[in-house]
Amino acid sequence: MQLQFHKNAVSCLQKIRGDVQYQEQSQELRLPEDMADIGSILGAWGQVLIRGKEWRNGSMTVSGGVMAWTMYLPEEGGDPQTAEAWIPFQMKWELPDTQYDGVIRVCPLLKSVDARVTSARKLMIRACVGVLTEATVPTEAEIFTPGEIPNGVHLLERTYPMLLPKEAGEKAFELDEDLELPSSAPKIAKLLRFSLQPELIDQKVMSSKVVFRGVCLAGVFYTGEDGQLHSWSFEVPFSQYSELESDYEQDATAAVWMAVTALEMDMLPEGGLRLKAGLTGQYMISDREQIRVVEDAYSTAHKLSFEVQQLQLPAILDVQSQLIHAEGNGIDPQLHPVDIAFYPDQPYMSRTDDDVTGELSGYYQILGYDAEGKPAAAVSKWNGKITHSACESCSVTMHLQPSGAAQLLGAGNQPGADVLICAVTQGTDTIPMISALDLEERQPDPQRPSLILRRAGQESLWQLAKESGSTEQAIREANRIQQEPEPGQMLLIPVV
Repeated sequence: MQLQFHKNAVSCLQKIRGDVQYQEQSQELRLPEDMADIGSILGAWGQVLIRGKEWRNGSMTVSGGVMAWTMYLPEEGGDPQTAEAWIPFQMKWELPDTQYDGVIRVCPLLKSVDARVTSARKLMIRACVGVLTEATVPTEAEIFTPGEIPNGVHLLERTYPMLLPKEAGEKAFELDEDLELPSSAPKIAKLLRFSLQPELIDQKVMSSKVVFRGVCLAGVFYTGEDGQLHSWSFEVPFSQYSELESDYEQDATAAVWMAVTALEMDMLPEGGLRLKAGLTGQYMISDREQIRVVEDAYSTAHKLSFEVQQLQLPAILDVQSQLIHAEGNGIDPQLHPVDIAFYPDQPYMSRTDDDVTGELSGYYQILGYDAEGKPAAAVSKWNGKITHSACESCSVTMHLQPSGAAQLLGAGNQPGADVLICAVTQGTDTIPMISALDLEERQPDPQRPSLILRRAGQESLWQLAKESGSTEQAIREANRIQQEPEPGQMLLIPVV
C-alpha cells in the first residue's frame, strides 16, 4: 500500500549571479578651438549613466558611460575652464544555462576619474566604474504533502516560515524640471558641470503595486556673474509605482536599486536651469511563505519505507540597513571650499569564520580658493568597514547609497557625507522532505511489552515515540508533561 502525496509548486526567484565588476577606460580629448591652452589641471569629476542591460546567449551585458568634466587653468592665465568628455563602457558576465531569460539589477558607482595633460591642446581622461549586478531567474520547487493518513501512521510535519524573493522588474521614468536659484545665490554666467544623485526615502508593496519615492540631489557648479566659482544643489522629489504580476499581503517587502540613465542641464534665457533626466527603479519583491513538509514517519502497525528529497529554497535570512558617516582626511585649512564631490566605491567583501566584512573606501574632490584667492583643489580619502554575521554557506550582498550632500566639518576642514548600506544575507536552505511512503501490514508481536520505563536522554519526544512504538501524545499523558522531557527524567512510555 502506498500513501498518496500531492505535489504543490512554490514559485520564487533564484539568484544565479551577483558580484561587482570594474572597468577602466581612457579617452584622449582634443580641446575645441574656442578654448584656451592648458596650463595645469585642477581636477576631474564624473557622472555614471546606465544606457542598457541585455540577457542573451548565456551571458548578460551592461553598457553605459561616464560624463566627465576636467577643469584646468589656462596656460596664459584667466578664469578656469572645463573640458567635457563621454567615456563609454560595456561589461559582460557569463551566466549558467537557464530555461528562461531573467532580470538584471545594477548599481553603478564611479570609483575614480582623473586627467593628465598630453599637450597644450590634449587631455587624457581616465575613469573607473564599479557595477554591482544581480541576475535572477524564475524557478519552482515541489512540495509534497500527504493525502489521507491511515490509522497507526504518524508523520513528523514541520512548518518553516521563509522570506522568498518572488518577483523582480523595473520602472523607468523621467524628470523634467525648471530649477531656480534663490535670490541670495549669484546668478549663473557659465555652467561648468552638474550631477544627479537619487536617494530613496520609502519603498513598499501595496497589494499589486510596488511604490517608491525619494529625492534627487541635483548639483551644479558654475561661474557666477561676479566672476567667482559657485556651487548649488537642488532637491527634486519623485514618486513612482509599478504594477506587479501578483497580489501580495502585508508581509511583502520591496528592495529598489536606483540608476541614472540620462542627464541634461541647460541654462534658460531668464537665468534658471532646465533639468532633464532619465532614471530607473529596479525592484525585488520578497514575501513570507509558510513551507510545510513531512520530515519523518513511523507506524505502530506497519512496516514503512519512504523516499526523502532535499528541498532547496533561496531564502532571504536577514536584511539590515545602516546609515554610517564617511569622514575623510583633513585638508589644508587655508583652502576655502566652493564645491565638494563624494565618490564612494563598491564594498570589497571578505569572509572570516562566520562573519562577512565589507571594506569601504572612497574619496572627496574639493575645489575652492587658496589663501591668495587662486583656484585650488584637494583630494581627501575615506576608509571604513562594516561587518555582518553570516554562515559559511550564506552569501551577503551590500548595496551602497550616498545620502545627502557632502560638506566640510569642524576646524580640521574634514569632508564628510552619510552613506546608507543595505546588507542582504541569502542562503539556500536544505530541508529533508518525504515524497513517497509505502506501507506493509505487520503482525503484532505477542512478546512486546505494553509499558516501558526509560530515562530520558537527548532524544526528542518524537524520537522516543518512534523508537518505542508509542506516540508523543501517549507519552505526554502518561507522564503529565507538555514540553520536551528534561535529560535524566524517568519516563513511562506506553506501547501502542
